[in-house]
Amino acid sequence: MPQDNKDVVYFGRTDFRGASRLFGIKRADRRQHMYVIGKSGTGKTTLIKNMAIQDIFNGDGICVVDPHGEYVEELLEKIPRSRLKDVVYFNPADPDYHIGFNILELPDPKYKHLVASGLMGIFTKIWAGVWSARMEYILNNCVLALMDTPNTTLLGVTRLLVDKEYRAAIVANIKDPVVRGFWINEYDQWQDRFRNEAIVPIQNKVGQFLSSAIIRNIVGQAKSTISIDDIMNTRKIFLVNVSKGRIGEDNSALLGAMIITKIQLHAMERVRIKDENMRPDFYLYVDEFQNFATDSFANILSEARKYRLNLIMAHQYIGQLSDGQSTKVRDAVFGNVGTMISFRVGAADAEYMEKEFSPEFDVQDLVNLPNRHIYLKLMVDGVASRPFSASTLPPFSPPEGCATVEEIINESRRRYAKPRIEVEQEIANWSGGALPTPVAKSLASESVGKANGSGRSVDALGKRPVRSGGEYRNVDVLATLGIEFSENPMPAGRSSSRGVSAAHRSPAADSAPAIVSSTPSSQSESTRADSSATAKGKRLLVKREAHQEAESLKQKMSSEAPKEKSMSLAELAKYAETHEAKKDIPHHNKKNSPAVEDLQQSIRQALQQMPPKNSNENEAG
Repeated sequence: MPQDNKDVVYFGRTDFRGASRLFGIKRADRRQHMYVIGKSGTGKTTLIKNMAIQDIFNGDGICVVDPHGEYVEELLEKIPRSRLKDVVYFNPADPDYHIGFNILELPDPKYKHLVASGLMGIFTKIWAGVWSARMEYILNNCVLALMDTPNTTLLGVTRLLVDKEYRAAIVANIKDPVVRGFWINEYDQWQDRFRNEAIVPIQNKVGQFLSSAIIRNIVGQAKSTISIDDIMNTRKIFLVNVSKGRIGEDNSALLGAMIITKIQLHAMERVRIKDENMRPDFYLYVDEFQNFATDSFANILSEARKYRLNLIMAHQYIGQLSDGQSTKVRDAVFGNVGTMISFRVGAADAEYMEKEFSPEFDVQDLVNLPNRHIYLKLMVDGVASRPFSASTLPPFSPPEGCATVEEIINESRRRYAKPRIEVEQEIANWSGGALPTPVAKSLASESVGKANGSGRSVDALGKRPVRSGGEYRNVDVLATLGIEFSENPMPAGRSSSRGVSAAHRSPAADSAPAIVSSTPSSQSESTRADSSATAKGKRLLVKREAHQEAESLKQKMSSEAPKEKSMSLAELAKYAETHEAKKDIPHHNKKNSPAVEDLQQSIRQALQQMPPKNSNENEAG
């Protein structure tokens, strides 16, 4: 790897009068940005990877946004030990640790409208097929409203639309009279039917994005664990692995575009550093950049030079830069880029690129280039050179003295990430509930269950015994219905001081875990602790989850008592009511969520439609 001059990054060789000469681009000329185009497999990624490695060894700050993951993972193998603490590895697919990235956090309140505009640009690109002016109008007011309240995140968007109490608290903090007027004078005055029609597309799209636990655990943290401003000004190595294959194409595009938008905003904040020479250069590498090509790219190309944010972008063909309606990004690329490099391209692109490289090279030259060969116009001392041909350098082998990948990841986790259980608890607390059982159970089973050597473990939140393997998954739906859980069923024929007599027990109840109504005087210490946790609103489920768990319980009961196989959901509710175990659902002394209230209402209606219990049956029981 050439390291003769830290102000030059080398990337190719050219033959001049029979002599092969190494060449590169100067630091000052890189501020005019670099554009790389070429078909898949021609050598684009190797070229920009070699440049990034030199930047790392030169001590510069870089960000690499990789939608495939391989490029970033290869860079991890080539980080010198001296820069171990400079690496910020952003990997949404990490199952155990999550970096917090709150797009609604502001470097300065005056940038509120820029953040909102950037988000609208991202959503417009990603959801172009369903995007409408009304969606943008409502969502823009959602984002602007949330940013006036500290510690809000994108999770608040859907809640703001449907939760009156939450909306009232947010609206009370709004400083912009126009935004405040929208929520008070428009939104709250809409007819329910019209409002539902207006917000359903937003709920569908934003809800789909936030329904992924991977994404939710990143954008749902109130405080970002990374500072883009610090990354840029202290020359950190920011590696963004938004692999489509691991987190999904839309999630990859949304996260990548949000990070690029945030970088642009913080670059503009550098205006407070009056001396332009005191602003450290920061290099933004984006492979397959059409995935993230929002208006932020056009703004970076037009304005970011003076902020020392230098862009190196690569993609495959020009058609990726326009969506059929706007050519803003394409026009910004060809109107502002200083250094332009072309690998082999298709015929349509060759006709377009011929305008840049003629008369030296024509269409036939551009479509017939071998792999790892390029035509380019190089910025030299602020002036674009005449087009010339060259070959790119082979991939650099890992230099000596590099840190191991494991060391880098562990150090980045320690400095910039939070454990998954901690993040999910924070989000659950914000939502007014606790962690879903499968999450808490799996985490507790790995530690407590293995430690005591048994097949049982202790719930990480409620400290009550649960079966590993999910045998008692029905515990959650019982808790949702306000029903306490006792692991040991009472012997048949024996009365219970807890309010359920043997006379009222069915065969299914005798063989299944007991469903009882708790009384403090007869509770064991563990049961009292469980009751206390339930009293705080523990394990509230949304309507869909409650129905799924109810069906699971019904199947379990049916398998244990053949005569119960025909039980419906309403009959299951009747079964709970018959055993005098149903109570109101506690929820931190707050109003229940609409989904839980809907479930309660449906159960009550089912009970009203069912015939009363036959008194003769009671006597026979």
